[in-house]
Amino acid sequence: MALAVVLGGGGVAGIAWEVGVIAGLAEVGVHLGGVSRFVGTSAGSVVGASLAAGVDVAEMLEEQRNPRTSGGDGARADRTPLTADSDAWAEVLGTPGTRDELLRRMGALARAAQTVPEGPYVASMTAMVPGAWPQDVDLRVTGVDAQTGAVRVWDRSSGVVLADAVAASCAVPGVFPLVTVDGRQYFDGGMASPTHAGQAAGCTEVLVVAPFTVSLAGPGLDAELAELGATVRSAVIDPDAASLNAIGVDPMDPSTRRPAVDAGLRQGRAEAMRVGIALSL
Repeated sequence: MALAVVLGGGGVAGIAWEVGVIAGLAEVGVHLGGVSRFVGTSAGSVVGASLAAGVDVAEMLEEQRNPRTSGGDGARADRTPLTADSDAWAEVLGTPGTRDELLRRMGALARAAQTVPEGPYVASMTAMVPGAWPQDVDLRVTGVDAQTGAVRVWDRSSGVVLADAVAASCAVPGVFPLVTVDGRQYFDGGMASPTHAGQAAGCTEVLVVAPFTVSLAGPGLDAELAELGATVRSAVIDPDAASLNAIGVDPMDPSTRRPAVDAGLRQGRAEAMRVGIALSL
């Protein structure tokens, strides 16, 4: 068995909710030991980097309940709601075009946005990343090239700093600055796919934990899982009604962290039997 754990995007609330889900699974005996690959997109790249590094899930849970670091919470200097960017987003999403054209427009939106400088943002994200690329598990982190709209997937063979890849993967256009990685500028991988579950290809079992599963610029999760083939066993945990309410309309709002982690913990406990049976965990 080769198990891939796919962790999707979802902002501050998404990080907390994913950690809660994983902790809830563990409390009922479903542990993610022996994972062959972690695929992390945006918020999922933060969680995936910690899990791949072997950070204790209980420690991750405590950090979400009583955070010691800002973890990028202040990346928007004015902390206006995410919905304040609705006009700019509506223009990008409402203009017809191909997926790459839409993603290039998102890159242009990111270049024009007033955010904190790249350096302080990357520093705030670096504080959340436990060191370098892991050597004993395949960690993949996704981003989007702001100039071309092409998806980039980084791993330990890419020759880039893990914290830079994670910062780029989390860089929501219009909210965070573009992040320079290996001489090119990138933004949030979740804009191309909320999960990039296709990166689980080659694994025989896939667990997806994702706050959002509907894609803005391409195939959604169902299509990605279908492309893996009928022989691949999969299980998906996405937010139930209570978790959606906890995540709220602005997942970048730090006040969502505690309710989101608690909702995820409850949902992880409730989903443990189903996931354990589906994936032989």
